[in-house]
Amino acid sequence: MEQKEAIRGAYRMTGGNSFYDGMITCSTLSGKAVCRLVWAMNKAENDAYLEKAMSGIPEHFSGKLLEVPVGTGVLTMPVYRAMQEADITCLDYSVDMMGQAQEKANRLNLNNVTFQQGDVGALSYADDTFDIVLSLNGFHAFPDKEAAYREVFRVLRPGGTFCGCFYVMGEHKRTDWFVRHVYEKAGFFTPPYETVSSLKVRLDGMYTDVNMGKLKSMAWFVCRKAG
Repeated sequence: MEQKEAIRGAYRMTGGNSFYDGMITCSTLSGKAVCRLVWAMNKAENDAYLEKAMSGIPEHFSGKLLEVPVGTGVLTMPVYRAMQEADITCLDYSVDMMGQAQEKANRLNLNNVTFQQGDVGALSYADDTFDIVLSLNGFHAFPDKEAAYREVFRVLRPGGTFCGCFYVMGEHKRTDWFVRHVYEKAGFFTPPYETVSSLKVRLDGMYTDVNMGKLKSMAWFVCRKAG
């Protein structure tokens, strides 16, 4: 319950007011407009897929977690407040976005969260390092998705959990149009993209206990690396 409330109240709890944060959390007038226009979602639907994506993180988790990309941290920093015993590493290629996440962590006194600039396609961590790898809204942006999948699998320990969410094509024509003509041209998204069926085949081929679903054009997943 704490985790669900943190997701629902993420924007309010961090006190952010940027356009990006409002859009990701569907919590401002402009953010709600984008969610409706581009993603055909309301705030309840937006919260629902994020809740599913983070359901692979146990309440009061105390192991090692890697979040990639962390973005501005608006979705996860409030959740991490209930995970004071965990060892959390947040990675992003964008120094600017990561800086915003670090400001939120400092505001919430999260002393167990560390930040590192880096490339998900070439992680600097040893094999089998993390108990959980969390990736929210990242894989649709990664330029080398195959390398990203390989690296996430490599650094996840046997029995560990890979969970998150990202855009999948072919589910909503208007969303696909905006991705192709706006998000790609702005450099926010990078093809190729998964479909629901291709993502299921990929995850089933790499992981066990795969639980996945989709809401409009967002797919969420929770799966385990065989032990």
